[in-house]
Amino acid sequence: RRYPTVEVRAETFNGSTHVPVPSDSAFLKALLFELRLVDGDIFVEHRDTCTRVNHSSVYSVRTEGGGLIYACLPLVEETLEPRPPLLTVSGLSQGLALLLGIVDYLSPSRKNEAEMSAKIGQLRNLLIQACPLGTPLNTNIRSLNSSFDDIQEIPADEKQPAWRSNTYKGKPQVNVCITEKVKCMQHDKTDVVDMWQVYGAVNCKCDIEGSAPNVTLSLNLPTNGPPLQDIVVHHCVTSIDPAMLMSSSVEPLDDSVYNGPYKFPFIPPSDSFNLCYYTSQVPVPPILGCYQLTEEGSQLKITVNLKLHESIKNSFEYCEARIPFFNRGPIAQLEYKVSYGQLDFSREKSLLVWVIGQKFPKSLEVSLTGTVSFGTAGKEHPTNYVCSGNTAYVKLYFRIPDFTLTGCYVDQHSIQIFAPGKPKITASRELISSDYYIWNSKAPAPMVYKAI
Repeated sequence: RRYPTVEVRAETFNGSTHVPVPSDSAFLKALLFELRLVDGDIFVEHRDTCTRVNHSSVYSVRTEGGGLIYACLPLVEETLEPRPPLLTVSGLSQGLALLLGIVDYLSPSRKNEAEMSAKIGQLRNLLIQACPLGTPLNTNIRSLNSSFDDIQEIPADEKQPAWRSNTYKGKPQVNVCITEKVKCMQHDKTDVVDMWQVYGAVNCKCDIEGSAPNVTLSLNLPTNGPPLQDIVVHHCVTSIDPAMLMSSSVEPLDDSVYNGPYKFPFIPPSDSFNLCYYTSQVPVPPILGCYQLTEEGSQLKITVNLKLHESIKNSFEYCEARIPFFNRGPIAQLEYKVSYGQLDFSREKSLLVWVIGQKFPKSLEVSLTGTVSFGTAGKEHPTNYVCSGNTAYVKLYFRIPDFTLTGCYVDQHSIQIFAPGKPKITASRELISSDYYIWNSKAPAPMVYKAI
């Protein structure tokens, strides 16, 4: 969808330096090229150079069967030379919130082609309501009606922002949940640097009476906690310290880095929303691991050692390690020994599942050793062109409730609500694994970079 009103604003602001929005075909060609979905085998300096490090918390995913690419062009109403940092562009967070709303609306139907086509057909009508003149008014696409019969009138109260689609009646209550996801890639090699990243999101649901209630929420860090970086805020935030937005993971940390408190004054939407996103550079991954796989004749010999860092809360909702065997047949024979937990396996999927449970032992260390042999491989058995030979990995899955790796938390007493009544405030937090890999140290494995 195009918005002539936004294009006119851009032309008016930029004058003679205005660059028009490209045609659909030109934009699609440039987008696919940048994502390496076309001409990916050709080296292009600005796109493929090793000096370009992607620090974004937003990624594109290519599937074998194709897929959808969600993209938008944000309006930048400020001087483009020198080029402004992306995180200072308000249109970026607005566009990201709108795209996430579209993803949330479409993704439950991605396996049902008929349902997906129907939803895409309704999307134009929904965007007219969510973003009538190019500025997002409501990014919760699922809450909108696909027909025009139920479009609400503009609120009679001039103070009520457009993103508050209705007013709440009842006892005031606020629910806040901090979710941190940790990605990790460990190699257990001296010449390869391990990598781990933390991504956080603060989700809020504010049931408060009034047309435009003001809420202030603060995120706090423990003493010497790693600072929050790459902060992107929801468009309902009314003001913010610019220094907070300037803290970027691209720049090295120094003594002047902004380390809180992180205060967010906002007028909340009626529905659940993500107040902000952030990243952080934590000093250690929560679980250190070593995986060794060697081939001895027709058998594979495996050893897995895992250690929970002493700073991590030893209380899991679940914790398990999955060990897939690609490009081989079904598991024909398995002999193993585990120091803790239990081992399940699927012969057909060539997969071992080591269920560690809800706690590590007092030593905080667990180990698994075993030998595996396989039958004849068929088309139905898992394949992976990356994991050939002894190149293999263990993938960890875990969730730790009431804990964040950064130590970030919401002080319930610091939440200020300028509305009548004493609100009920609920704050929670969690740490979840995301793409947490431990590669076989006895074989080459994918890596981000080598130490020089």
